[in-house]
Amino acid sequence: MHVVSSYNDEEIAQMISSGWLITALRSPGKASDVEYSTGTENPSKIFINKLEELPLTICHLNKKAMGKDVKTVGYLMKPSREEDFAKRGAFPLKPTPNGLIFVPLTYKLPISQQLQEIDGVLHKATDDIITVEMSSSSDSENKVTFTEGMQELQRYIGCHPDCRAIDRFTNIYPVLDRLKIQQILGGLENLNSKSCSKIRGPHFLKVVDFREPKLEDKLADAKLSLPNIVKPQVACGVADAHSMAIVFKADSYKDLNVPLPAIVQEYVDHSSTMFKFYVVGKKIFFAIKKSTPNADTLIKLAEEKQLKPLLFDSLKSLPVDKLKSQNEDNTQIDHELVTDAANWLRRVLDLTIFGFDVVIQESTGDHVIVDVNYLPSFKEVPDEVAIPKFWEAIKEKLTGKQSTEAAILL
Repeated sequence: MHVVSSYNDEEIAQMISSGWLITALRSPGKASDVEYSTGTENPSKIFINKLEELPLTICHLNKKAMGKDVKTVGYLMKPSREEDFAKRGAFPLKPTPNGLIFVPLTYKLPISQQLQEIDGVLHKATDDIITVEMSSSSDSENKVTFTEGMQELQRYIGCHPDCRAIDRFTNIYPVLDRLKIQQILGGLENLNSKSCSKIRGPHFLKVVDFREPKLEDKLADAKLSLPNIVKPQVACGVADAHSMAIVFKADSYKDLNVPLPAIVQEYVDHSSTMFKFYVVGKKIFFAIKKSTPNADTLIKLAEEKQLKPLLFDSLKSLPVDKLKSQNEDNTQIDHELVTDAANWLRRVLDLTIFGFDVVIQESTGDHVIVDVNYLPSFKEVPDEVAIPKFWEAIKEKLTGKQSTEAAILL
């Protein structure tokens, strides 16, 4: 294929005679005498109105050449995330070995026009959130407002069940809400009968006003001893979702600058080691990362500033212990227990690709899941291992041939 921005009949004729397929970008205002349409056999010239139409054009030609066995996957996420996946070879226009063609979707073209030949849409809808209003009652839903483009996509998929969302938009709502995730993690108690280790969520308390009476008593009733980590209830999609604090003194709450409503969460001493798990279809990957220090180290750091709350953005770095920890060699993690938890979360959340972070409490050996997120980048896993499993998970989702149990890859 040869793509040109201007059309010269004589030059183009020579290229066509040499076997080139010409795709010309039509000048604005020019008549729409399209010489190629979906039904055209062996076109020699294709006219497009915008350069953004080119991937869709290539997708159509590839799908036509490959037959019905290929599935086309449109993907929609913020540019930086898209670029990260694309650099690792996750989104090829050329069919993958298991028959997937990936096409970037854009709000510069009508969504309905782009989805006519798309079998599924891989989305990070949280990238398109405008506002999130947390409900004051556990019985009512949070109000999430998406961009117009994402709303158009949701309407289209709602009216065209043959085009599948990966994953359903309603399935991502729990990961938007740290309170709901905490409540879901409470169900992990049922997995602890078979193992010597215990897996659980952290102790927590929802707070709507840091100056509310008897807050200290409520923290104690929730088994929360200082220091605590305080997070906004909104987990992602808005600018301040990652504005957090570590609180060392109870009287620091009254002036705490963390968005409300908030979740006060147990701070777990974990030898400055975090295990990041990624569930990709029926496979589970994990990586070991340095994390925040134990409470005694944090307190020493905070004493230099009169034990004022440590404010931070969780997307940026925090102080970590540079010494090798006892858990860093991977001998302390109970892989069977975490695999059971991953499969349980997979069934409960009904998500194809998600991640969760585990820390191991020094004093008890408890495996504590401190975070759950949707469609992580899993870039700590080597691309040659992760990307084929990524394609496999998407193909299984589109064909409905999903395994109910995932297995960990060590």
